[in-house]
Amino acid sequence: MLTPVEKTAPPQVIAVTNQKGGVGKTTTAINLATALAAVGQNAAILDLDPQGNASTGLGIPHEQRTRSIYNVLIDRLPLAQALIATAVPRLFIVPSNFDLSGAELELSGVSRRSFRLRDALAAYNPGTGPRLDYVLIDCPPSLNLLTINALAAADAVLVPLQCEFFALEGLSQLIRTIELVKANLNAKLEIQGIVLTMFDRRNKLSDQVADDVRTNLGQKVYQTVIPRNVRISEAPSFGKPALLYDYKCAGSRAYIQLAGELIQRERALRAL
Repeated sequence: MLTPVEKTAPPQVIAVTNQKGGVGKTTTAINLATALAAVGQNAAILDLDPQGNASTGLGIPHEQRTRSIYNVLIDRLPLAQALIATAVPRLFIVPSNFDLSGAELELSGVSRRSFRLRDALAAYNPGTGPRLDYVLIDCPPSLNLLTINALAAADAVLVPLQCEFFALEGLSQLIRTIELVKANLNAKLEIQGIVLTMFDRRNKLSDQVADDVRTNLGQKVYQTVIPRNVRISEAPSFGKPALLYDYKCAGSRAYIQLAGELIQRERALRAL
């Protein structure tokens, strides 16, 4: 069992990203943030995906999304004014709505177009909103300007990786993008970790992919593996994280373990 930890440092900003869809990216963002909140951390999700799945998965109806991440990026609305408290204590979200689908075109002609999200986070004042320990950015499933904004704003990247045949091929493209962003936009950016998702122990391919990823990327790969789990898949339709929908299911237990591993990694990195 994890125990709450005290933090006085600025929030750790983590971009949860993979340009391939259907890898458990939003599921990981929702349930990891919920697990962090469950162990005493104040966490926020920035829903940067125009589909708004993170907002839906946390039970935020569309009529409550009048102030969204779109307004933060385009109108420079202060982040604190867009934060919404969720049903999970200590977990907040800046929701997404349909306006975000046109944001990339609108951003193309503005100043500091790649740094809009970084500027918003830098200007965040805990005096006008909750103190935050972790900010997780749920990125769209593509390498577009919204994703670039997330990578330019983040301290680290968390990559959910589905245990399937083409996993490493897509990961190579993402790593190249991260290296380019680090060289040109955000020198501090690092890959915080790679999380193997949708792992099926009955399928030999899952074991093979996991072995290949660990062979190529070593300690970057989390020890915690997220299993393929029906309860995780059902939870979003009820507007709940899996940890609220079924705390005892294998998927929920895995995300609690992942949160503990993430906190341990962050402590080790900050001690350097």
